[in-house]
Amino acid sequence: MSDIYLVDDHAMLRDGLKAVLEDAGHRVVGESADPTAALAEIVRLVPSVVLLDLHLGLRSGFELLEQLVQRKATSRVVMLTMSAQPRHVAEAMRLGAFGYVLKGSPAREVLEAVEAVAAGRKHLGGPVAQLAVEGLTQVEDNNPLAALSVRERQVIQLVVQGHTSAAIGEQLHLSPKTVESYRSRLMAKLGVSDLPALVRLAIREGLISADDL
Repeated sequence: MSDIYLVDDHAMLRDGLKAVLEDAGHRVVGESADPTAALAEIVRLVPSVVLLDLHLGLRSGFELLEQLVQRKATSRVVMLTMSAQPRHVAEAMRLGAFGYVLKGSPAREVLEAVEAVAAGRKHLGGPVAQLAVEGLTQVEDNNPLAALSVRERQVIQLVVQGHTSAAIGEQLHLSPKTVESYRSRLMAKLGVSDLPALVRLAIREGLISADDL
């Protein structure tokens, strides 16, 4: 059985996952709601599998996934998220995730993902395989967000959700001035001149949903 680390900002969900995993014989070696703390612990504990949510408060699970890959961490990541956006699935796989499972899937789906990924196999749960195909086959030239980095997408997401530069800077460990520079540069790069236009673009391209606002 495998050592598992949980990264999700909902304590009740982590408790439920821990119970399911441990009943199946796995060992949950750690958990966190904070990507920065999670990164340090995952590097130290070296779990076989990390179950990682996409939305972590004002932070993105993609940021942690990217950092784990940069650190050459051997832990394999399964995204466990509510997001059924094809681009999110494609982005997760592009960044190095081994699996993608939608929250609300049966417990057996999570267990199958953990077992497959621990054995070095990719796992796309339920309808996710079709979402991945859609995301990977979308024409990138028609997606103005395709060339943006994970950090740039984070800044856009937080801006359109109405967070101040100071709040964004605190979450992303940037100065408010740097956040303002990001914002101005990204709006020019995307060809939008005001916040409502940026919000419409973010919704249209699947970066956020209207429910996120």
